[in-house]
Amino acid sequence: MVFKRRDPRGWLAWLREMFYPTGGFRRATRYVIHRMRRLPDRPHRIARGVFAGSLIGFLPLPGLQFLGAWGLAWAMRGNVLAALLATFNSNPITTPFFAVGAISLGHWMLGIDTPLSAEAIGDGFARAGAELWHNMRALFGPAEMHWDGLAQFWSDIYLPYFIGALGPGIGLSLIFYYITIPLVEAYQKARADKFRESSERRLLLREKLAVLAKRGGDAAKDPVPGTKQGDDDTPPAA
Repeated sequence: MVFKRRDPRGWLAWLREMFYPTGGFRRATRYVIHRMRRLPDRPHRIARGVFAGSLIGFLPLPGLQFLGAWGLAWAMRGNVLAALLATFNSNPITTPFFAVGAISLGHWMLGIDTPLSAEAIGDGFARAGAELWHNMRALFGPAEMHWDGLAQFWSDIYLPYFIGALGPGIGLSLIFYYITIPLVEAYQKARADKFRESSERRLLLREKLAVLAKRGGDAAKDPVPGTKQGDDDTPPAA
């Protein structure tokens, strides 16, 4: 089938790709930028999509980033595909550092004095995930649901993370917005100039071929030198 992988990728390979692409993050970033520049849309619409996707990528919305980017880009009348591509600004390498800074900023903004380290944040996510899984299993069994850990996770980590990431996310997304416009404009102008030059060369080539064809037709109509019209090569009878 068209667009089908020759060697099917297993779930372990797919999971590895989520954390580290095969060609590295540099190649993946260049690919995303290349795709954004080639989007067939106005630069300002593409930039609005980049803003929407970048902002959603900075926020703690696991599993909902694509949906959130699509909704925000639609509300801003931006390019949806650019928004989906821009969500890849978050990756497993940079996200932990951004998360620690965002949670610390959120604690300061909310007046929370509880100190949190990277290890404490990781443990909080792990406990919340374990308790969520326990509650999901309790829906189909005799176990009792527990919400204390999730409530503490919400107040100590998630809410400060969301509020602390909102301001820096908007600021960085605005930077990406203003960078995207000239980049897309320059690329589209260069592509249009290249297309125009190619069209002019094809037109010139067609004109030359037409001239050569006309000369060949005129040469076929001209009589052979040294003969007159109406003469033939038949010798006179004896």
